[in-house]
This record gives sequence, structure tokens and C-alpha cells, in this order.
Amino acid sequence: MRTKRQGIIVWFQHMKNVKQIKRFGHLIYVSRELRYAVIYVDQEEVEDKQDKLNLLPFVSKVDLSYKPFIRTNFENAKMDKAKEYDYKMGI
Repeated sequence: MRTKRQGIIVWFQHMKNVKQIKRFGHLIYVSRELRYAVIYVDQEEVEDKQDKLNLLPFVSKVDLSYKPFIRTNFENAKMDKAKEYDYKMGI
């Protein structure tokens, strides 16, 4: 069974603090220019990790990803007839 995961975006002040942020979850991406990191944690631990990250002195802000809560099952999505023909031809 897959574990439910959720992303946390951590805004920090200096790149040298990324090592400490890495301890809180699975580090996915770090932006040097905008100074933020994206980490993934289990959904049961999101609130606890968010509170702990907010207490760190070098963290400016912590945002949560809304991806697990967005419905991705689309209805009434009709494909264009011309595109459907192109897909069948392999273009």
C-alpha cells in the first residue's frame, strides 16, 4: 500500500541551512535564487513537521502543497476530432 505524502515548501534565509531542513523529510528541490526548498513528508506528520519548521530561526515561512486535495478525475473532457485523427496516425 502506498503511503499518503504531502509537499511542504520551506522558505529560508541562507543556503547553508538546507542540511538542517533535509532532516525533516525527503528533500526534492532547492531553489538557490529564490531560497526555498520542497520536502515531502507523510500526511499524518504534516502538522507536526510544519510547527517544528516554523520554530527554526532561519525559516521565513512554511507553505503546504494542496496537490493531495485537488480532484484530478476530469469529466466531460472531449477530445477534438482533428487531434484524435492525428493521434491515430502517429503524428
